Amino acid sequence: MCGITGWIDWEKDLNQFEETVKRMGMTMLHRGPDASGTWVSRHAALAHTRLVVIDPEGGGQPMVRQYGDNRYVITYNGELYNTEELRKELKLLGHRFFSYSDTEVLLIAYIEWGEHCVDHLNGIFAFGVWDEHKQRLFLARDRLGVKPLFYIKDKNKLLYASELKALLAHPDVLPEVDEEGLAEVFALGPSRTPGHGVFFGISELRSGHYLIFDRNGMRIRQYWNVESKPHLDDLKITLAKVRELVFDAVERQLVSDVPLFTFLSGGLDSSLISAIAANHYKERGKMLDTYSIDYEGSQKYFKVNEFQPNSDAPYIKQMSEFIGSHHHYVEINTIDLVKALKDAVMARDLPGMADVDSSLLLFSKEIKKNATVGLSGECADEIFGGYPWFYRRDDLASNTFPWLRSISERESILAKEVREQLHLKDYLNKRYQQTLNEVPKLDGELPLQSRMRELFYLNMTWFMQTLLERKDRMTMATGLEVRVPFADHRLVEYLWNIPWEMKNLENREKGLLRKALRGVLPEEVLIRKKSPYPKTHNPEYTVAVSKIILEILHDPASPILQLIDKEKVEKIANSGGESFKVPWFGQLMTGPQLLAYLVQVNFWLKEYHVKIR
Repeated sequence: MCGITGWIDWEKDLNQFEETVKRMGMTMLHRGPDASGTWVSRHAALAHTRLVVIDPEGGGQPMVRQYGDNRYVITYNGELYNTEELRKELKLLGHRFFSYSDTEVLLIAYIEWGEHCVDHLNGIFAFGVWDEHKQRLFLARDRLGVKPLFYIKDKNKLLYASELKALLAHPDVLPEVDEEGLAEVFALGPSRTPGHGVFFGISELRSGHYLIFDRNGMRIRQYWNVESKPHLDDLKITLAKVRELVFDAVERQLVSDVPLFTFLSGGLDSSLISAIAANHYKERGKMLDTYSIDYEGSQKYFKVNEFQPNSDAPYIKQMSEFIGSHHHYVEINTIDLVKALKDAVMARDLPGMADVDSSLLLFSKEIKKNATVGLSGECADEIFGGYPWFYRRDDLASNTFPWLRSISERESILAKEVREQLHLKDYLNKRYQQTLNEVPKLDGELPLQSRMRELFYLNMTWFMQTLLERKDRMTMATGLEVRVPFADHRLVEYLWNIPWEMKNLENREKGLLRKALRGVLPEEVLIRKKSPYPKTHNPEYTVAVSKIILEILHDPASPILQLIDKEKVEKIANSGGESFKVPWFGQLMTGPQLLAYLVQVNFWLKEYHVKIR
């Protein structure tokens, strides 16, 4: 797990600019605190910061391999889960290896198969390979977008990096946003349009895509997507295959040369991963470490609601005892949670999910004291159908993203002239329709099944991307690598075509997953109603963010004032967020999180010196 960046330029001799690319790389030292390096030639400069997970001695980067007169250089962020299979295959093809790192395997795979190397990979990755002989850069990103990759193409120059901050460290890149960037922040935030970098001129390489840049220009290709076809397996075979795929995905991702743990919330997804991992460890005479998060005053202030039907605590205790893990409880202080809102912006380089972000950042910081690699339960809800909007008729019938039904309320907080300029509703609808046009259709499907296919695609390409971005930035900001077994592309491909009636087995959210993994968990945990990532219910948090936003509103130098309706936001702040009647985003970002989001927007505009074009 690392930070990568690079600069390709046909007009400059980059030997003279090594310090620039080194500075770009060092902005991401948090992603790779264990080592750093640069490689420079006339038209290519690459930098890397490394978090050591496998092969401390042999996995240094940028990694260079000489084949005859040709030289290949790789910068890579990620983890391959089929490293040994690939190594054996490449050895049979005549290749030699000098380390046991997956970096070397990936580089040799590119040398052997070129752009088709991505078809052979099982893992999470974003990487760049420079071919010195052909003067060509190859960039690729994993199928589900677990690892980030941004770029700027400007005439004869291309810059790329794991995080926006590295690109912004280049002297030619200005922190500017235009009307479209503002619409991303206010219509879609904290989500982003896939491929959009928010800052003017910055793009994101989409998941399942690769990019080639040479003297003929830039070409982008999609190498992977889900494929729609009839599901021919009966229920018995389907259950067996799902069980096999889940077990294999988890067990593959337990490979590490450094301490490993799992997140454990007592919910279905994290409990399944923890149980499989703990059993795998027991067979090898080891004990698994598990971690859970809670908040100051949670027992006193927890409120049952539609989305959080019960507290996690008793289920965490039951699961830890059941699997025999060494469990660690981490409690987040309310004041620290508020202060970390700014740190979360610095980690993401954008306004984010408010305390849903900052809590994970603080949680990760505590875990990093004892561990380096973890497994988490993200993506199960998106591929198995766990969210309320898969069931609620009004969400199914809504002609928009079901987690973004606050567009009228979002518009209402903007200044009148900004509202008229941005047209948030039109922008939201445009992005929604663009995504629907991408959905791989299946001829002859009934309307409900076709709509469910659309909904799963929307979740996979939008909501899941937002949570994966959160997970990557907040954990990597502390030098913690987190893997997501439910994002295994083989599992995603298989689930894509299973009809809704099977996924919704026994009329339960994620009913198919529950049935397939029966016997792995205690019955009480297996049948527990979905409860999302926990948030604070402490009223002190609401008081604190309300106070901060009111201070921002009464400071004439606050940059957000040029964009918002001050009186409207002041009214929301004075109500503690209660007057904003719908969630700002998803299930968790309600009134207090809206206020915290606006705090983050103001901090972002100010700290990043954002200029509005």
